[in-house]
Formats: sequence, C-alpha cells, structure tokens
Amino acid sequence: MSVRIRLKRFGTKKRPYYRIVVMDSRTARDGRALEEVGFYHPIEVEDKQLSVKEDRVREWLDKGATPSDTVRQLLNRKNIHRK
Repeated sequence: MSVRIRLKRFGTKKRPYYRIVVMDSRTARDGRALEEVGFYHPIEVEDKQLSVKEDRVREWLDKGATPSDTVRQLLNRKNIHRK
C-alpha cells in the first residue's frame, strides 16, 4: 500500500478550502482518509491559511508516506522535512 499525504477539497465553487490528509494512493481525491493532519485555506489572510499537526506529519513521513507536490510546498512553508 502506497501512502500519500495530499489535499482533499471542500468548499463551494470559487471558494475552496482543503484538508491535508493521509490516504492510500489508489483512493479518490475526496475518498476516505486514514488521518487528517491539517488544513489549507488559500483565500484567508497569510497567517491563517495553513495549520498542520507537525508531529503527526513527521511520523507519517518517517513511516514512508510521500507528500504530493502541492503538499510538499506547503510543508516547506512550515519547515517540515523528512529527517
């Protein structure tokens, strides 16, 4: 089972917000997640856009989960890297 850390879309048309989730790579974008580890609101002001459970993300990265390209950029904003 290949595990990915990726975004799950919520919100309405033209007003999206996303949850950062850990999922099996074969499930649909909005399918069932193994764990929710944060959220991303691109429309909010800069300091309220991103919230991440850093300890849980690091644990999943250590277990071998791979972040999507977008999530990798978001994690770099918070200085969360694989050790």
